[in-house]
Amino acid sequence: MAAPPSARRDRLKPYFPKLVQMTNDYAYADVWERKELSKRDRSLATVAALTALGWQEQLATHIGRALGNGVTREEIAEVITHLAIYAGWPAAMTASHIAMDVFEEQDKAKGPGGDGA
Repeated sequence: MAAPPSARRDRLKPYFPKLVQMTNDYAYADVWERKELSKRDRSLATVAALTALGWQEQLATHIGRALGNGVTREEIAEVITHLAIYAGWPAAMTASHIAMDVFEEQDKAKGPGGDGA
């Protein structure tokens, strides 16, 4: 399966073609396609790992992907809250702000009718 579209990843292609290829071929075409975990579960695990590690830019992208893979906003909030104990309060607070930015961006894209118009 092809990697999901990403303008940020496409931006790297001119100077980092091998890194983009490895991301597409290994991370998405191999790891994300393994049947042992659903994409939903992989997304939840990824949000948790990125929260714990403090990788903010990647976290924003993967929160959006998690929502697309069926993880609810409430589940994202709960995993971030849970990680306050294990990854630290600052990591959870930072992740909470990033999640809110993603939620608000999605709401804005949906428009007043909730359909993106």
